[in-house]
This record gives sequence, C-alpha cells and structure tokens, in this order.
Amino acid sequence: MAISQELELAAVTKAYGTTIAVDAIDHKFAPGSYSCLLGPSGCGKSSTLRMIAGHESVSIGDIILGGANVTDLPPAKRGTAMMFQNYALFPHLSVADNVSFSMKMRKVGQAERIEKAMKLLDLVDMADYADRLPAQLSGGQQQRVALARALITEPSMLLLDEPLSALDPFLRVKMRLELKKLQRELGISFIHVTHSQDEALALADDIIVMNNGKIEQSGSPHAVFNAPSTEFVARFIGGHNVLQQGSVRIAVRSDRLSVTKVASSKAQRLQANVVDVEYLGSTVNLALDAGDAGDLTAALSDEIYFQDPFEIGATVSLAWKPEDAHQLAA
Repeated sequence: MAISQELELAAVTKAYGTTIAVDAIDHKFAPGSYSCLLGPSGCGKSSTLRMIAGHESVSIGDIILGGANVTDLPPAKRGTAMMFQNYALFPHLSVADNVSFSMKMRKVGQAERIEKAMKLLDLVDMADYADRLPAQLSGGQQQRVALARALITEPSMLLLDEPLSALDPFLRVKMRLELKKLQRELGISFIHVTHSQDEALALADDIIVMNNGKIEQSGSPHAVFNAPSTEFVARFIGGHNVLQQGSVRIAVRSDRLSVTKVASSKAQRLQANVVDVEYLGSTVNLALDAGDAGDLTAALSDEIYFQDPFEIGATVSLAWKPEDAHQLAA
C-alpha cells in the first residue's frame, strides 16, 4: 500500500458559469487521517471531493498532495482512488474481475491480477464471493467489492462519496465500523463526503463542515460538537439549541438543559410549553415552545424522565449552567 501523504487545498474554487459551488477554500488534511466533509446538499462537498480526485477541474486555486501540485493531473496520476456513491460495478463481470479491472487495463497478466484481487477481497471479507456477479450480492457486499476495487491501485488516499447512503440503517452502522477499522489497518488517508452528522461524528478524526461553498468550521468531532463556531454549525451538527442572550447568540446542548415543573432559582431561566415528547430508548426528547426564544429541544435520560414524566401542554422552567452556554460568532 502507498504511503499516506498530506493534502492541502489552497484557495480552491469551483465555478459553474456564474454559480460558485466551492468558494476559495483552504484546508490541510493530515496524513493517515479520516476526514469527513459534512454539510447539506448543494454545499460544495462533493464538488470538493471530485476536484481532489481529478474528476472535476479546479477553476481557481491549487491542490497539493505530498508537496506536489496535482491540480492539473488526470485522476490516474494522482495516487488517489475514488469510491462512487452507486459503486459503479460492471454487471457482466465477476467480483474478482471487477476488482482487477484497472490492472487489466494496464496489461497486467491474469494470474498476477487475480492473485492481487483475491488479497483485496480477503481484506474486505469477500473472497468467497469472487466468482459471483454484482447482481447476486447485497448492497453491503457490493460496497465491499467497490472498496477492494478502489484499493487495488494502492492509493495514498481513498476518496468516498456518500458511501453508506444506499444502505439500510443497521448495515450503515456496521459498515461505518468496518470503514474506520480498514482505514486504521491500511494507514492511508480517507476523505469521506456525508450529510449525516452521526456518520461524521463516529468516523472522523477531522470534520470539515461546509455551507454555501465555504468551510464554516473544521476540527475534531469533540471540538466541533462541543464548541460550534456559528449558528449554522450548531443547528446542522444537531443536539444544540440556539438562543439570544442580550446582544449575542449562544448555543446550549439539548442534554445540558435542565427542565423542571416549578420555577428554577438558577440565573438562566426560561419558561416553555411542552409541544411533544419523543421516546428514543435511552433518552427522551422534549420539543418545547419557548415563545420569543423559539423552538427548543431538551434531551433527558429515560431514567430522569420517567421518575416524573412531562405531559404535552405542560408549562416548564428551563435552566442551564453558565459554562454550558457557548457564544456563537456573529
């Protein structure tokens, strides 16, 4: 496997006519890291990934991989490999032939390419399916084959475009664990595009939150979740309430709101009506209407909630500790 290298995006911009899809973004991806480009549809994350891969031209700016400027290089010359959202397997080829296809294009002998394909299939636990056609595989199995096919080129970086979106929720969590394990074993960088906050939090060493073609915030999952820098990040990453406190806006995590049926004596105090109660197993979410403060959510442990449940329509008092209020950028 190739040695992982640092990737740097320097003022990278993508324009489609007068539309700016990616707006002069700068970021360094550490070697051997798992990074997630996170954001809503149309934020520029997939365009960014495709520019790194070489499948999309860069309008302005540079892509530097391992100290070399690869901005204008074709995909095959970059040392990266891309796994597409729809897996793009050839339906008429066996699993082994799908995985070894790029080697066949390079005129590598059949024995050598099948031997290498089998090693990769063994890595993703698909060696027993080498002779099957893609149509005979489940979605999760097809994904493993697509992974093996991407890795056979020995890339220094694997690029994944929403690789889990086609899977059912149970399999998505299972494959999430396997992707992280595989990345650790290979020691190469993974850059993974997703719109799922849970996916990014679970997988990434580095989360890059994008909005309107720009990077709103980047950092470790813990840093981004606990200290969102903007209102967009606080709302998109989830689990936060955004409130106006004097001249500033603050974010308070839903699980840090204390909810009582009587007026609280704490400094921060707010009245709200319970609009809905959502039971989620280990937690219970209260949807709250706090008047001018807007719609809020409080996440309570099931143990605390069921000691004295709140009825829909009840008026409650909300409070939080000063240290749990995080000031947002204007």
